[in-house]
Amino acid sequence: MTLPFRTDVPPLAGKRVTVMGLGLFGGGVGVTRWLVASGARVTVTDTRTEAELRESVAALRGLPVEFRLGGHDERDFREADLVVMNPAVPPTHPLLPLARAVDTEMNLFLKLCRAQTVVGVTGSNGKTTTTALIGEVLKKGLRRVWVGGNIGGSLLESADAIRPEDLVVLELSSFQLENLAALRRSPNVSVVTNLTPNHLDRHGTMEGYAAAKRQIVSCQREGDVKVLNADDPGVRAWKSAAPSRTYFFSLKERTGRGVLAQDEKLTLYTTGARFEIDVSRRRLPGTFNLANMAAAAAASFAAAGGRWEEWRESCEEVFNAFPGVEHRLEFVAEHGGVKYYNDSKATDPEAAIAALETLPGPFVLILGGFDKKVPFDVLARTVAERPVRVAVLLGQTAPSIEAALRAQPRVPEIVHVSSLEEALRVPALPGETVLLSPACASWGMFRNFTERGNAFKALVAARGGG
Repeated sequence: MTLPFRTDVPPLAGKRVTVMGLGLFGGGVGVTRWLVASGARVTVTDTRTEAELRESVAALRGLPVEFRLGGHDERDFREADLVVMNPAVPPTHPLLPLARAVDTEMNLFLKLCRAQTVVGVTGSNGKTTTTALIGEVLKKGLRRVWVGGNIGGSLLESADAIRPEDLVVLELSSFQLENLAALRRSPNVSVVTNLTPNHLDRHGTMEGYAAAKRQIVSCQREGDVKVLNADDPGVRAWKSAAPSRTYFFSLKERTGRGVLAQDEKLTLYTTGARFEIDVSRRRLPGTFNLANMAAAAAASFAAAGGRWEEWRESCEEVFNAFPGVEHRLEFVAEHGGVKYYNDSKATDPEAAIAALETLPGPFVLILGGFDKKVPFDVLARTVAERPVRVAVLLGQTAPSIEAALRAQPRVPEIVHVSSLEEALRVPALPGETVLLSPACASWGMFRNFTERGNAFKALVAARGGG
């Protein structure tokens, strides 16, 4: 099915525009405000109710917006001059072909953005941390830096303020990237952290998921730069995806131009130069975060445009001081000799594996949630190999996770629960770590991973010394 995507930004004053999907993360808020400011007559429609979308609805209160919540009306698609779809809306949705024209918030922004350098970051894991690190490094320079996209916060409303000499850093999900194909455009500096099975409920197959991610490099030109994970064979193969220059990053070996991360040191190799960055004082734990820093170093080098010694000093300062992003291996508290970690952002098995390989344990591990149709066998092997004493399972995926765990040579104690509150009642012993690292999305039990993480932190706080 080919949708009628706009390749330009049409005149909007007086036009009827439908925003499809307000979103639990407020993904439709920024574009709705921008459309209203552009003079459009806006209808916002979502299958969720006003109560479920209360924060997003409140953010639009007072604006001349018509809400159609709790379901869609075909007329809002047939009669609209333009339909702007939220990234969570699949392109195969049966109502979209009814539209005269279709667009997305990200595509609109990229058509309006005047910045000559746009950095895009994607990957199955690590993209939020990597995006934040790149943004913080570049902010140490002389140019103004704008950070947005999937990391939170639309930049569309700021498009007029972004100057050609400014730098833009975007975290891009597979949902945002699959619609980028309509523009035949990729960011000037593109970063791919890794590629593992995720969102197969949306993309159908791993090939479909990878094809969406590949859009971040597929339309790059000579003079652009792609930063690729040399330790991921699938990502490494994307060197030939476009004529842009390639910077590799690796934890294992030097692979041409790029960054080698070993022994708490990042070494960037480029034509005729070599730079070393000491990260021995870093606050971000784990080898996966060392890889994120390596990717951020390569990307910020490509975007910085000179002043290399200042760039190196900025990397060293940022990488050692950065505390991490909320809900990703976030230490919450210690009660009665038990440590509690919130890793709610671990919405796929590989993220949970990284958490288990980073923290020392022993663990009471909380797993499960919405079923994205991804396998759990590798996660189960890691659970068997790491000191997981109890696996606490909840949500749609609890049966499939249990089946994968029971196929291993060592099976932890398995406890099924119906809520996060019940999960925290499972006894933990002094010296153990209670780790919320679900390996699954939160939908069905929570509106998003943020709500799930905040609920976990509130429950831990309520335990006090318990």
